[in-house]
Amino acid sequence: MHDFPIAMFEYNRRLTREVVFGPLSLGGFQPIRVESMTTTHTLDTDASVEQCRRLYEAGCEIIRLTVPTERDAESLRVIRDKLQRDGIATPLVADIHFSQKAALKAVEAVENVRINPGNFAIRTKFSNEEYTDEAFRAELEKVRSEFLPLIAKAKQYGVSMRIGTNHGSLSDRIVSRYGNTPEGMVEAALEFARICEDEGYYDILFSMKSSNVRVMIQAYRLLVMRADRELCHAYPLHLGVTEAGDGDDGRIKSAMGTGALLEEGLGDTIRVSLTEDPVNEVPVGFALVKKYNDFLKVMGERGHESVNRIIASLSVRPSFDVPPFDPVSYRRRRAGRVFAGSVEIGCESLPMVETTARASVADEPAFFGELERKFAALDPETVMRPELMSVPVVSEEDIALLQKGLDKLEPYRERIGAGVRDISLVPALVGVVPRVRIDITEGERIEKDALEALVGLDMLIEFCFLHQKASLSVPADVLKRIALLMKSGGRGQVMFSIDSSEAVYAYRYLARSFNEAGIDSPLVIRYRQRKKDRLDSLIDCAVQCGTLFCDGIGDVIAVQTELDEEDEVELAFGVLQAARVRMSKTEFISCPGCGRTYFELENVTALIKSRMSHLKGLKIGIMGCIVNGPGEMADADFGYVGAGRDRVSLYVGKECVESNIPEKEAVGKLVQLVKSYGRWVDPH
Repeated sequence: MHDFPIAMFEYNRRLTREVVFGPLSLGGFQPIRVESMTTTHTLDTDASVEQCRRLYEAGCEIIRLTVPTERDAESLRVIRDKLQRDGIATPLVADIHFSQKAALKAVEAVENVRINPGNFAIRTKFSNEEYTDEAFRAELEKVRSEFLPLIAKAKQYGVSMRIGTNHGSLSDRIVSRYGNTPEGMVEAALEFARICEDEGYYDILFSMKSSNVRVMIQAYRLLVMRADRELCHAYPLHLGVTEAGDGDDGRIKSAMGTGALLEEGLGDTIRVSLTEDPVNEVPVGFALVKKYNDFLKVMGERGHESVNRIIASLSVRPSFDVPPFDPVSYRRRRAGRVFAGSVEIGCESLPMVETTARASVADEPAFFGELERKFAALDPETVMRPELMSVPVVSEEDIALLQKGLDKLEPYRERIGAGVRDISLVPALVGVVPRVRIDITEGERIEKDALEALVGLDMLIEFCFLHQKASLSVPADVLKRIALLMKSGGRGQVMFSIDSSEAVYAYRYLARSFNEAGIDSPLVIRYRQRKKDRLDSLIDCAVQCGTLFCDGIGDVIAVQTELDEEDEVELAFGVLQAARVRMSKTEFISCPGCGRTYFELENVTALIKSRMSHLKGLKIGIMGCIVNGPGEMADADFGYVGAGRDRVSLYVGKECVESNIPEKEAVGKLVQLVKSYGRWVDPH
């Protein structure tokens, strides 16, 4: 893969064409904007205005409203006029599915129109029919003829357009040729973009949304690779994980997908989709983009000349390094198998969760009480517990205390490892714990003799580089030297890790360096909280750790935060689940709702969770409507989907198995459906 157009090893924002949204613009070196979407019915103009006002007061920069019919489109003018009378000029976006007439009416009252290439001017039948080349071209020509009037009117009114593809709503024509894949998502969007460019219309941006974080990341990367090569301009990107859910899980999932792309310099506007009051989405969005907007602010403070030089240098598209993984197709990094006692790590084992002891070994009551809480006392059926624990050891006295205490927890002894700064303590830990982590500080050089003395020790050794100010490639250089020495000595029982606030870049350097040297040792992805705020911790951990697991890098996740003990472990498991590398609980794929939803989505989601959250590994889709098509159910095992007022349809995968059942019966029938497929277990 040559001339890869995405920055994988350092932050380098992709320079895009600026697109106007009424009083503001996005793209180029404008700040990354934060959006949300109303959940009210657009025909209810008072409720819609009130929700828009609340979003405006929360700082939301762009507000989207659903427009299913021409009547809804006519209501947009009323909403706009009422907001402007109140001094609110926040740009509005009309969300269009199916209806060309609604789009043509809406464009008169908003700053942007979002269309879905999967269903604009087409009624997708999800029929799996084959398309001949002639039939394929004929339908594309029909799409063009339906689309041209909207382009003409958007140009007339100075309105921009988002071409927003959804993983679950590709047209039959696209699916017949590309499948329900990132390739299909990208081609669907490019078809519409080519028509826009043919008409001399360039005020467009893209989105590639999916409820599957890995699919979403791959689709955006593939879009950039193709669009920047095939189109006239580099167009802005709207980022978001659709149907992310609610609570911590929704925030982790959104941060992981959106943050992975922001780290790579992609993204000009974002929306965090939560099954909650839309106002709750706004602070999460700003927390996500703060790091990248602060970087832009620093550039601005250096003066226009500095910014212009940076823009000029970036407008010549650089040739970026090829990443140590396939950016558009998931494959886990091949790691060798190592053992801590009988605990297997790496190879095909599921990624494990490690936690760090909070109490000092010297404080015996607190320390061993913590061990009891984290291992022996926890019921694995009801509480997530870590498989591994790291204990800081600073002296021989600590080792003696550790030996004494572990004799009381014999069944869990092999789960405990020691962390040391002093390499001379390692031999004394043989027989006490099955593994030890040696922390290497910047500027410290471990002598070859000291490393060679470790080769014959009967334990698993992890080398961890504590990265602070050195270049991001330095940890990889240091650890590669150690790995080669261990390998030449015939020692295979080693792991490696980096403690860095820029973990994504540092581990990518490490993975590439190891790949080139033929080193397959497992990697521990470490995250140490550097922020006090709980939301910032969730976001930072999801971005820095989750991105790597989505790329197939990582065999253990080790989280060290100031969250509650249980929350800390939940965070680690949540990251693995959102990356789809380990399913440890029920996954609820729930949409945020909009004006097409006719039931209380938050309440129903909470009810379904209360009935089904014990079904580990099961994926339940909860959708306000089926506007994105039953393809959206492809990522869920079972689905609960609004079918109109007081009516619900139930799905198994993409297949609707019960339609238009009364809402009051729907949750009970969903439980029975799960039971009928043998996927139910009674709560503990």
